[in-house]
Amino acid sequence: MAEEISLSILSGKGGTGKTTLAVNLALALENVQLLDADVEEPNDYIFISPEIESKEFESVMRLIPEVNDDKCTACRKCVDFCEYNALAMMLDKVLIFEEVCHSCGGCKIVCPEAAITEKEKELGKLRHDSLPNLDFWQGELNTKEEKAVPVIEKLKTKVDRDKKVIIDSPP
Repeated sequence: MAEEISLSILSGKGGTGKTTLAVNLALALENVQLLDADVEEPNDYIFISPEIESKEFESVMRLIPEVNDDKCTACRKCVDFCEYNALAMMLDKVLIFEEVCHSCGGCKIVCPEAAITEKEKELGKLRHDSLPNLDFWQGELNTKEEKAVPVIEKLKTKVDRDKKVIIDSPP
């Protein structure tokens, strides 16, 4: 059984050298997995090798409510339920503000008319590539998205316990 080694490089602010330290450790060791979890500004790949091109990628999705206006009776239960004000009632129509939706699914559950369904929206991507002795994963938050945590959580599911794991964390 391999000895499990995992190290997260963190700091409370940017510009402290987290990426420099994480990449240099990853390149100095053997049988390493490097995860770039700074999903708003991933740049480990620049220091690993300018030629590295992630050919594999996986979308990170979240669920956004959709209202069927033909079924909706304007009862306001979904609007009253949402603590984040992602839903609002304008005349007899429910408006959805995707940017502030936390994808909890509660509005769908409380709707007595089953007028709310959910659609998938891409929040970001995970990219994967390899070099000799280095397995590299990078999370990327899509432009105009604000919720980085689901991308980081999905990235953490890629941890390989048979490797030395180094995580370049966000500030």
